[in-house]
Amino acid sequence: MSKKQHKGPEFLRFVIPIVETLEELGSSGTSGEVTERVIERCEVPDADLAVTTSNGQPKVRNQIGWARFYLAKAGLLDASQRGVWALTDAGRTAKLDADRVYDLFRRVQKQFPRKPKPTSASASDSTDEELPESDVDDWRAELLETLRTLPPAGFERVCQRLLRESGFEQVIVTGRSGDGGIDGHGILAINPLVTFRVLFQCKRYRDQSVGSSQVRDFRGAMQGRADKGLILTTGSFTQEARKEAGRDGVPPIELVDSEKLIVMFERIELGLKPKQTYELDAAFFDEFRQ
Repeated sequence: MSKKQHKGPEFLRFVIPIVETLEELGSSGTSGEVTERVIERCEVPDADLAVTTSNGQPKVRNQIGWARFYLAKAGLLDASQRGVWALTDAGRTAKLDADRVYDLFRRVQKQFPRKPKPTSASASDSTDEELPESDVDDWRAELLETLRTLPPAGFERVCQRLLRESGFEQVIVTGRSGDGGIDGHGILAINPLVTFRVLFQCKRYRDQSVGSSQVRDFRGAMQGRADKGLILTTGSFTQEARKEAGRDGVPPIELVDSEKLIVMFERIELGLKPKQTYELDAAFFDEFRQ
Protein backbone atom coordinates (compact mmCIF):
# COMPACT_ATOMS: atom_id res chain seq x y z
CA MET A 1 0.00 0.00 0.00
CA SER A 2 1.28 3.42 -0.86
CA LYS A 3 2.27 5.48 2.15
CA LYS A 4 0.49 8.53 0.76
CA GLN A 5 -2.76 6.99 -0.40
CA HIS A 6 -4.76 9.51 1.63
CA LYS A 7 -4.69 13.22 2.11
CA GLY A 8 -3.65 14.31 5.57
CA PRO A 9 -1.38 12.51 8.06
CA GLU A 10 0.37 9.33 7.06
CA PHE A 11 -1.46 7.24 9.66
CA LEU A 12 -4.73 7.60 7.71
CA ARG A 13 -3.50 4.89 5.34
CA PHE A 14 -4.33 2.36 8.06
CA VAL A 15 -7.95 3.41 8.65
CA ILE A 16 -9.53 1.30 5.91
CA PRO A 17 -7.29 -1.76 6.55
CA ILE A 18 -8.33 -1.72 10.22
CA VAL A 19 -12.01 -1.75 9.29
CA GLU A 20 -11.50 -4.46 6.65
CA THR A 21 -9.50 -6.59 9.08
CA LEU A 22 -12.17 -6.33 11.77
CA GLU A 23 -14.82 -7.30 9.20
CA GLU A 24 -12.83 -10.45 8.42
CA LEU A 25 -12.50 -11.22 12.14
CA GLY A 26 -16.24 -11.01 12.72
CA SER A 27 -16.33 -7.35 13.83
CA SER A 28 -13.88 -7.59 16.74
CA GLY A 29 -10.33 -8.59 17.57
CA THR A 30 -7.58 -8.05 20.11
CA SER A 31 -5.23 -5.11 19.67
CA GLY A 32 -2.26 -7.31 18.82
CA GLU A 33 -4.22 -9.56 16.47
CA VAL A 34 -5.64 -6.63 14.48
CA THR A 35 -2.31 -4.81 14.35
CA GLU A 36 -0.42 -7.81 12.97
CA ARG A 37 -3.09 -8.52 10.36
CA VAL A 38 -3.12 -4.89 9.26
CA ILE A 39 0.66 -4.97 8.84
CA GLU A 40 0.37 -8.11 6.71
CA ARG A 41 -2.52 -6.67 4.71
CA CYS A 42 -0.56 -3.51 3.94
CA GLU A 43 2.63 -5.51 3.22
CA VAL A 44 4.68 -3.19 5.42
CA PRO A 45 8.41 -3.91 4.84
CA ASP A 46 10.53 -5.05 7.77
CA ALA A 47 12.70 -1.97 7.30
CA ASP A 48 9.66 0.23 8.04
CA LEU A 49 8.72 -1.88 11.06
CA ALA A 50 12.15 -1.21 12.55
CA VAL A 51 11.69 2.58 12.43
CA THR A 52 10.89 4.14 15.80
CA THR A 53 9.42 7.46 16.91
CA SER A 54 11.32 10.02 18.96
CA ASN A 55 9.94 8.25 22.04
CA GLY A 56 11.30 4.90 20.91
CA GLN A 57 7.95 3.37 19.91
CA PRO A 58 7.64 1.39 16.66
CA LYS A 59 6.44 4.05 14.22
CA VAL A 60 4.11 1.86 12.14
CA ARG A 61 2.38 0.38 15.18
CA ASN A 62 2.07 3.84 16.65
CA GLN A 63 0.38 5.02 13.43
CA ILE A 64 -2.03 2.09 13.55
CA GLY A 65 -2.85 3.14 17.10
CA TRP A 66 -3.59 6.68 15.91
CA ALA A 67 -5.86 5.31 13.17
CA ARG A 68 -7.78 3.30 15.79
CA PHE A 69 -8.01 6.40 17.97
CA TYR A 70 -9.66 8.40 15.18
CA LEU A 71 -12.00 5.57 14.24
CA ALA A 72 -13.14 5.38 17.85
CA LYS A 73 -13.59 9.14 18.08
CA ALA A 74 -15.66 9.04 14.88
CA GLY A 75 -17.95 6.38 16.38
CA LEU A 76 -16.93 3.59 14.00
CA LEU A 77 -14.95 1.64 16.58
CA ASP A 78 -15.83 0.72 20.13
CA ALA A 79 -12.62 0.52 22.10
CA SER A 80 -14.20 0.62 25.55
CA GLN A 81 -13.21 -2.96 26.37
CA ARG A 82 -9.53 -3.16 27.28
CA GLY A 83 -7.40 -4.66 24.56
CA VAL A 84 -10.32 -5.39 22.19
CA TRP A 85 -11.18 -3.39 19.07
CA ALA A 86 -14.75 -3.80 17.84
CA LEU A 87 -16.77 -2.26 15.03
CA THR A 88 -19.89 -0.35 16.05
CA ASP A 89 -23.09 -0.53 14.00
CA ALA A 90 -21.89 2.58 12.17
CA GLY A 91 -18.53 0.95 11.55
CA ARG A 92 -20.08 -2.20 10.12
CA THR A 93 -22.11 -0.22 7.58
CA ALA A 94 -19.51 2.44 6.76
CA LYS A 95 -18.44 2.72 3.14
CA LEU A 96 -14.98 4.24 3.36
CA ASP A 97 -12.78 5.55 0.59
CA ALA A 98 -9.90 8.03 0.60
CA ASP A 99 -12.17 11.09 0.61
CA ARG A 100 -14.42 9.76 3.38
CA VAL A 101 -11.40 8.88 5.48
CA TYR A 102 -10.14 12.43 5.14
CA ASP A 103 -13.57 13.80 6.02
CA LEU A 104 -13.59 11.56 9.10
CA PHE A 105 -10.22 12.94 10.10
CA ARG A 106 -11.38 16.54 9.72
CA ARG A 107 -14.54 15.91 11.75
CA VAL A 108 -12.60 14.41 14.62
CA GLN A 109 -10.03 17.20 14.49
CA LYS A 110 -12.78 19.71 15.23
CA GLN A 111 -13.28 18.07 18.64
CA PHE A 112 -9.89 19.29 19.78
CA PRO A 113 -8.52 22.78 20.41
CA ARG A 114 -6.80 24.12 17.34
CA LYS A 115 -3.09 24.81 17.66
CA PRO A 116 -1.77 28.13 16.33
CA LYS A 117 -0.08 27.90 12.97
CA PRO A 118 3.62 28.83 12.62
CA THR A 119 4.10 32.59 12.31
CA SER A 120 6.84 32.27 9.70
CA ALA A 121 7.38 30.03 6.72
CA SER A 122 10.73 28.90 8.08
CA ALA A 123 9.34 27.92 11.48
CA SER A 124 7.71 24.67 10.31
CA ASP A 125 6.42 22.88 7.26
CA SER A 126 3.64 21.24 9.26
CA THR A 127 -0.05 22.10 9.10
CA ASP A 128 -2.85 21.80 11.59
CA GLU A 129 -3.72 18.50 9.87
CA GLU A 130 -0.59 16.76 11.10
CA LEU A 131 -0.16 14.90 14.37
CA PRO A 132 3.06 14.40 16.29
CA GLU A 133 4.53 10.93 15.97
CA SER A 134 4.33 10.21 19.68
CA ASP A 135 2.36 8.11 22.09
CA VAL A 136 -1.01 9.14 23.40
CA ASP A 137 0.28 8.30 26.89
CA ASP A 138 3.74 9.50 27.89
CA TRP A 139 4.04 6.83 30.56
CA ARG A 140 4.28 4.14 27.91
CA ALA A 141 7.33 5.77 26.37
CA GLU A 142 8.82 6.32 29.82
CA LEU A 143 8.31 2.67 30.77
CA LEU A 144 9.84 1.43 27.53
CA GLU A 145 12.86 3.72 27.91
CA THR A 146 13.32 2.54 31.50
CA LEU A 147 13.31 -1.10 30.40
CA ARG A 148 15.79 -0.38 27.62
CA THR A 149 18.24 1.30 29.97
CA LEU A 150 18.31 -1.55 32.49
CA PRO A 151 21.49 -3.65 32.54
CA PRO A 152 21.07 -7.03 30.78
CA ALA A 153 20.84 -8.93 34.07
CA GLY A 154 18.35 -6.40 35.41
CA PHE A 155 16.12 -6.81 32.36
CA GLU A 156 16.19 -10.58 32.81
CA ARG A 157 15.15 -10.19 36.47
CA VAL A 158 12.30 -7.81 35.70
CA CYS A 159 11.07 -10.25 33.04
CA GLN A 160 11.24 -12.96 35.69
CA ARG A 161 9.06 -10.84 37.97
CA LEU A 162 6.67 -10.07 35.11
CA LEU A 163 6.23 -13.77 34.34
CA ARG A 164 5.67 -14.61 38.00
CA GLU A 165 3.04 -11.91 38.31
CA SER A 166 1.44 -13.21 35.09
CA GLY A 167 0.84 -16.68 36.53
CA PHE A 168 4.10 -18.54 35.86
CA GLU A 169 5.55 -20.71 38.61
CA GLN A 170 9.11 -21.78 39.44
CA VAL A 171 10.53 -19.04 37.22
CA ILE A 172 14.32 -19.26 37.25
CA VAL A 173 16.78 -16.97 35.48
CA THR A 174 19.79 -19.01 34.42
CA GLY A 175 21.82 -16.20 32.87
CA ARG A 176 24.35 -18.67 31.55
CA SER A 177 26.24 -17.88 28.37
CA GLY A 178 26.61 -20.56 25.75
CA ASP A 179 23.16 -21.99 26.43
CA GLY A 180 21.68 -21.22 23.05
CA GLY A 181 20.31 -17.90 24.17
CA ILE A 182 18.11 -19.40 26.88
CA ASP A 183 17.85 -16.94 29.77
CA GLY A 184 15.48 -18.83 32.02
CA HIS A 185 12.65 -21.31 32.46
CA GLY A 186 9.35 -21.61 34.25
CA ILE A 187 6.11 -23.55 34.55
CA LEU A 188 2.79 -22.25 33.26
CA ALA A 189 -0.18 -23.96 34.90
CA ILE A 190 -3.28 -23.85 32.73
CA ASN A 191 -5.25 -25.72 35.38
CA PRO A 192 -4.41 -28.24 38.14
CA LEU A 193 -4.03 -31.00 35.56
CA VAL A 194 -2.33 -29.22 32.65
CA THR A 195 1.05 -27.48 32.83
CA PHE A 196 3.64 -26.38 30.30
CA ARG A 197 7.37 -26.09 30.79
CA VAL A 198 8.47 -22.85 29.14
CA LEU A 199 11.95 -21.61 28.24
CA PHE A 200 12.36 -17.89 27.73
CA GLN A 201 14.80 -15.48 26.18
CA CYS A 202 15.10 -11.74 26.95
CA LYS A 203 16.39 -9.28 24.33
CA ARG A 204 16.88 -5.69 25.46
CA TYR A 205 16.82 -3.95 22.07
CA ARG A 206 16.27 -0.33 21.11
CA ASP A 207 16.26 0.00 17.33
CA GLN A 208 16.73 -3.68 16.48
CA SER A 209 14.31 -6.36 15.36
CA VAL A 210 14.50 -10.04 16.24
CA GLY A 211 14.88 -11.98 13.01
CA SER A 212 13.85 -15.44 11.89
CA SER A 213 17.36 -16.87 12.37
CA GLN A 214 17.29 -15.92 16.06
CA VAL A 215 13.92 -17.62 16.46
CA ARG A 216 15.25 -20.77 14.78
CA ASP A 217 18.38 -20.78 16.97
CA PHE A 218 16.27 -20.43 20.10
CA ARG A 219 13.99 -23.27 19.00
CA GLY A 220 17.02 -25.44 18.38
CA ALA A 221 18.30 -24.74 21.90
CA MET A 222 14.96 -25.59 23.50
CA GLN A 223 14.42 -28.78 21.47
CA GLY A 224 13.43 -31.61 23.82
CA ARG A 225 13.69 -29.38 26.89
CA ALA A 226 10.36 -27.54 26.95
CA ASP A 227 6.81 -27.54 25.63
CA LYS A 228 6.88 -23.90 24.57
CA GLY A 229 9.30 -21.04 24.07
CA LEU A 230 8.94 -17.35 24.85
CA ILE A 231 10.97 -14.43 23.54
CA LEU A 232 10.53 -11.04 25.20
CA THR A 233 12.07 -7.94 23.66
CA THR A 234 11.95 -4.18 24.01
CA GLY A 235 12.35 -4.07 20.23
CA SER A 236 10.24 -5.71 17.55
CA PHE A 237 10.04 -8.87 15.42
CA THR A 238 10.36 -9.10 11.67
CA GLN A 239 7.47 -10.61 9.74
CA GLU A 240 9.66 -13.59 8.89
CA ALA A 241 10.40 -14.09 12.59
CA ARG A 242 6.66 -14.15 13.33
CA LYS A 243 6.08 -16.71 10.60
CA GLU A 244 8.93 -18.84 11.89
CA ALA A 245 7.57 -18.69 15.45
CA GLY A 246 4.22 -20.09 14.34
CA ARG A 247 5.50 -22.58 11.77
CA ASP A 248 3.63 -25.90 11.71
CA GLY A 249 5.29 -29.08 12.92
CA VAL A 250 7.73 -27.50 15.38
CA PRO A 251 7.51 -26.40 19.03
CA PRO A 252 5.61 -23.10 19.21
CA ILE A 253 7.32 -19.92 20.34
CA GLU A 254 5.39 -16.96 21.72
CA LEU A 255 6.70 -13.52 20.79
CA VAL A 256 6.39 -10.50 23.08
CA ASP A 257 7.45 -7.25 21.42
CA SER A 258 7.71 -3.81 23.03
CA GLU A 259 4.00 -3.09 22.57
CA LYS A 260 2.83 -6.37 24.11
CA LEU A 261 5.43 -6.03 26.86
CA ILE A 262 3.97 -2.68 27.89
CA VAL A 263 0.45 -4.15 27.89
CA MET A 264 1.61 -6.93 30.21
CA PHE A 265 3.05 -4.40 32.66
CA GLU A 266 -0.15 -2.35 32.42
CA ARG A 267 -2.54 -5.24 33.07
CA ILE A 268 -0.92 -6.20 36.35
CA GLU A 269 0.16 -2.63 37.19
CA LEU A 270 3.75 -3.77 37.67
CA GLY A 271 6.06 -0.81 38.23
CA LEU A 272 3.14 1.52 37.49
CA LYS A 273 1.03 3.66 39.78
CA PRO A 274 -2.53 4.06 38.43
CA LYS A 275 -4.12 7.49 38.44
CA GLN A 276 -7.53 8.74 37.37
CA THR A 277 -7.86 11.03 34.37
CA TYR A 278 -10.67 12.40 32.23
CA GLU A 279 -11.37 12.94 28.56
CA LEU A 280 -13.77 15.62 27.42
CA ASP A 281 -17.03 14.35 25.94
CA ALA A 282 -17.48 17.11 23.38
CA ALA A 283 -20.79 15.70 22.10
CA PHE A 284 -22.36 16.18 25.55
CA PHE A 285 -22.10 19.96 25.20
CA ASP A 286 -23.58 20.18 21.68
CA GLU A 287 -27.14 20.70 22.91
CA PHE A 288 -25.99 23.62 25.05
CA ARG A 289 -24.49 25.43 22.06
CA GLN A 290 -27.91 25.97 20.52
